[in-house]
Amino acid sequence: MVNSELVFPAEVECAHRVPVPPSKPFSEALKANLKETFFPDDPLRQFKNQPPLKKFTNGLQYLIPFLEWAPKYTLAYFKSDLIAGITIASLAIPQGISYAKLGNLPPILGLYSSFVPPLVYAMLGSSKDVAVGTVAVASLLIASMFSKEVSASQNPGLYLHLAFTATFFAGVFEAALGFLRLGFIVDFLSHATIVGFMGGAATVVCLQQLKGILGLEHFTTSTDLVSVMESVFTQTQKWRWESVLLGCCFLCFLLSTRYFGKVRPKYFWVSASAPLISVIFGSVLVYLTHAENHGVQVIGHLKKGLNPISVTNLVLSPPHMMLALKVGIITGIIALAEGIAVGRSFAMFKNYHIDGNKEMIAFGMMNIVGSFTSCYLTTGPFSRSAVNYNAGCKTAMSNVIMAMAVMITLLFLTPLFHYTPLVVLSAIIISAMLGLLDYEAAIHLWHVDKMDFFNCIAAYLGVVFCSVEIGLVLAVSISILRVLLFVARPRTTVLGNMPNSMIYRRMDQYPMAQCVPGVFIIQIDAPIYFANSSYLRERLSRWIDEEEDKIKDKGEDTLQYVILDMGAVGSIDTSGISMLGEVKKTLERRGLQLVLANPGSEVMKKLDKSKVLEEIGHAWIFLTVGEAVGACSFLLHTCKARTVSSVNSDVLAHDNIV
Repeated sequence: MVNSELVFPAEVECAHRVPVPPSKPFSEALKANLKETFFPDDPLRQFKNQPPLKKFTNGLQYLIPFLEWAPKYTLAYFKSDLIAGITIASLAIPQGISYAKLGNLPPILGLYSSFVPPLVYAMLGSSKDVAVGTVAVASLLIASMFSKEVSASQNPGLYLHLAFTATFFAGVFEAALGFLRLGFIVDFLSHATIVGFMGGAATVVCLQQLKGILGLEHFTTSTDLVSVMESVFTQTQKWRWESVLLGCCFLCFLLSTRYFGKVRPKYFWVSASAPLISVIFGSVLVYLTHAENHGVQVIGHLKKGLNPISVTNLVLSPPHMMLALKVGIITGIIALAEGIAVGRSFAMFKNYHIDGNKEMIAFGMMNIVGSFTSCYLTTGPFSRSAVNYNAGCKTAMSNVIMAMAVMITLLFLTPLFHYTPLVVLSAIIISAMLGLLDYEAAIHLWHVDKMDFFNCIAAYLGVVFCSVEIGLVLAVSISILRVLLFVARPRTTVLGNMPNSMIYRRMDQYPMAQCVPGVFIIQIDAPIYFANSSYLRERLSRWIDEEEDKIKDKGEDTLQYVILDMGAVGSIDTSGISMLGEVKKTLERRGLQLVLANPGSEVMKKLDKSKVLEEIGHAWIFLTVGEAVGACSFLLHTCKARTVSSVNSDVLAHDNIV
């Protein structure tokens, strides 16, 4: 047993000591924690030591990013943005019509949603590359969730008003997250689950387009694979070969141009303009051949004119308001996750920073304004933003130019889309969705992190075999569960000494690391909270049991010191402090001494206030693992020397007596 009354010699006393930092008032500590949680980017830094007028100008530029880059705008920028804006308009027009049909909404809403929201985003958004518009996944969610309670064909007015209301609630939710600085909530959707969810949603969207490709008039409203396949193969006698032929031809054309644009990036405009070319060619073909009389379904009449006001159409009373609220929040989360991820990706390529909270406010405001002007949910879709980026956009002005092109279309060109075949829209959606099936990312996850891969597959299967909503809930649940597991089951590892050094490293990573006789070193790799304190107590006990068994098997000296490396323990709560006190007492009963190495300031303050520091003893707390091991080894050798000296004295006394 370790002699608890052992006094440290002078050589040990001169080692570095770990001081208890001065305590701060609770208000200061709370203020610092809140600042790191809600204001990690320190947005008020730009206002320090500035005159009042400069503060006012900076405030306006912070709230409205357009005022920051507009004064520096040049003619060269405009030329680049003009090309990019026209290019993405050629993609936005057919995609907008297609995605509106996917959401069981009037096709004209897709054009409305590509006119007003981009103008709002150009004023408030912080990304130079995001191109605003409707997205397939949100459109599918709107269709699948609303169709369960309201039929788009039997009650189109209510269905349309619910879509506007859901867009309004999505905008309020997104803007609230931004104003309240709660952007970190979106980070709970990990990359792996987003890959799986988006891949599953893309698969479901492609399956839904079989209705248009096969020329079917009646189709299941369910989105799961089994229901879709059942709907397809129970109507084989209703398949239209004309639609199948047209769909396959246009799909091959779109995929070919997409592949060509990927192989030859400087010819990006080929793949970007392919959807509009398909719409024009398909419309001309139907008009000349009168294919609408032979089973090829067409869009039909599109009303000319700009967005009508829809603020009076919002459903803000029971019984359907809660349905719109639920759909709005779910689609808002999806829109935020996609839009912010897209913005951050392209900002990284161009080496500039975007503010996640500003993006949330921008997305929220454009959806609120959009819900007042006959638009449904919009965000920054990857396909459109990628075209914008490849087209060489310089600022968000490309969104304004795209909106102007859509405005001209709404005012003068909508009658030209009367003969656009629905099968072309289905082909456009399928070609766009295939880009979201990121199988390479899934393979990468398998090679790097098997758990992330299983998270990805679980989210994918949840969407494909259940529903988009269940897949989303599963994706979020898996992400949160992963975080909870990291917190509740932190990693603990055994450290060993690197030969001929004072360095201590993990023995499972460094085979050359050696055990120190009589000393056992354990590293804790996470903060200690109520959620993991019980686990850590049991895990430490198990580590010590295993080490003592190994020592007995080898016939070596008994274990006397247990060192906990606290370098990675950033914080500790009262449950964690109680756990350390219990570990101290348990080790004393087993004849072992607890030693702490490299505890942080937060840990030291709480140990001191709780009096656990007195129980452990300040003398048993060291700055580094090396100093802790050195002190323990010195004491072990001192004990041995005293024991040998005592034995020799006894022998000499016995000899003298004899």
